[in-house]
Amino acid sequence: MKVLLINGSPHKEGCTFTALSEIATILTAEQIDSEIFWIGNQPVQGCIGCWQCRKGLGRCAFQDDLYNQLMEKIKQCDGIVIGSPVYYAGPSGSLCAILDRIFFSLGDLLIHKPAACTVNCRRGGASAAFDRLNKYFTILQMPVATSQYWNSTHGFKPDDVQKDLEGLQTMRTLARNLAYLLKAKTNSGLPPPEQEPWIATNFITKNR
Repeated sequence: MKVLLINGSPHKEGCTFTALSEIATILTAEQIDSEIFWIGNQPVQGCIGCWQCRKGLGRCAFQDDLYNQLMEKIKQCDGIVIGSPVYYAGPSGSLCAILDRIFFSLGDLLIHKPAACTVNCRRGGASAAFDRLNKYFTILQMPVATSQYWNSTHGFKPDDVQKDLEGLQTMRTLARNLAYLLKAKTNSGLPPPEQEPWIATNFITKNR
């Protein structure tokens, strides 16, 4: 089993990396492989709503390296953890730009994979950013691993995060619960639930 840990911070080894590393340590102890994948600090193409991924292409119409790399790693992983700093009470804009494309175009690869997120803030906005990231999982029927508190750490620098003892404990509890979900899923032998064809409606009706 393998978990993909996505570092959505522009800082490769900053506070988000520190929190994800705490999760990775516990996953290793639980005999689950993990990899921290950094999205980098370059401009990221967002979704333009062209729908080409849903019209037979099977992937995003843009052919950038970041998307291609993430797509291959998602194919190989059994679970996902997304980490982000908090900017204006939300996740990193670059992270959301690539996640919008990944989750809209690669739903078949993500459905039913256990997932979780974690956010780091200096002081506030963590719960709003945490809520935003969880919405990616719940729209694709991904079991969400939980912890003893909302998944957040606090600090302006990695050394600050290391002093957030409750935050780090929350990361460790999250990792153990994610490991439990992965093992339960693997060992149960149950097939995934039956999927009904998607019914798409809107709320605009013609005047009669």
